[in-house]
Amino acid sequence: MASTARVAATAMRGGGPFEGLYKFVMRRNSVYVTFVVAGAFLGERAVDYGVHKLWEYNNVGKRFEDISVLGTRQAEE
Repeated sequence: MASTARVAATAMRGGGPFEGLYKFVMRRNSVYVTFVVAGAFLGERAVDYGVHKLWEYNNVGKRFEDISVLGTRQAEE
């Protein structure tokens, strides 16, 4: 029993990947602000791309680009 408690205490002391990331990001205010701004930019791009693809998927055949007769005129003779 004592050995399992020792292993658990050692594992908790080491931290883990999230604690390492936290220590890296919170090291300085400039690193934190850069992380937040970059995360917001990349998150916005990902959401915009996903919503755009979902919109195109749901509106196939209903968009202006899909209707071939719009914008064309018959030749006058």
